[in-house]
Amino acid sequence: MCNLYRMEKAPDAIVGLARELGREVGFPDGVPNFEPRDVRITERAPILRAPVEGSLELVERRWSWPAPTGKPVFNFRGEGRLFAPAERCVVLTDGFYEFTTPEDPKAKRKDRWLFTWPEHDWFGIAGIFRTDPKVGEAFTLLTCEPGPDVEPYHNRQVVLLSPAACFAWLDHAEPEGNFIQALPAGSLNVARA
Repeated sequence: MCNLYRMEKAPDAIVGLARELGREVGFPDGVPNFEPRDVRITERAPILRAPVEGSLELVERRWSWPAPTGKPVFNFRGEGRLFAPAERCVVLTDGFYEFTTPEDPKAKRKDRWLFTWPEHDWFGIAGIFRTDPKVGEAFTLLTCEPGPDVEPYHNRQVVLLSPAACFAWLDHAEPEGNFIQALPAGSLNVARA
C-alpha cells in the first residue's frame, strides 16, 4: 500500500487549473506555504475538498487517523463502498512510491519505486477525510485492485485522478464507481528511487 508520496507541483497547479475552469479555491485556514517534499504518514499535507456543493477548499490536514487498534488508517479500500460527497477529497501529488523486497539479499532496506504519470505534471489521489476525536480532521488514500503498471510491485494501488477528474471526484453527483479503478497499461512510468 502507498505509504509515501511526492508533492512538488500540485498545490499551485490545481489552483491555476481551477481558475482556468472558472472556479475559485478558498483557503479557510489562510493561504498555506506548501513546501515541495515527500509526504509521510501522520504528516500534514494539502488536500482539495468541496464541503458544500459548488465550493472548493484547499487545506492542510493530517495523513491518517488512528484505527481502534491505534495503528494509522492511511489507505482505505475503495471498491464497493459509498462515500458521502462531503467526505471526498483529492490528495495532490506528482508521484507515489511502492516498496519491494530488495533484489540484493544483503540490502537492509526495501527497494523503493517512484511511479509518475507522464501525461500529467501533477495529478490527484482519491481520498476521504474524517474528523477523529484524537487528531482532528485527517485524510486517507483510497485503493483499488492494481493496474498492470503497479501489479508487479504491489497487490493494491491508490486510485489516481487526472487533473480534470480531480474536480469530477468532488462533484456531488458523480458516483464512486466511475473513479475506483486502475489506469490502463502503459499509463505510469516507474523508476527506482
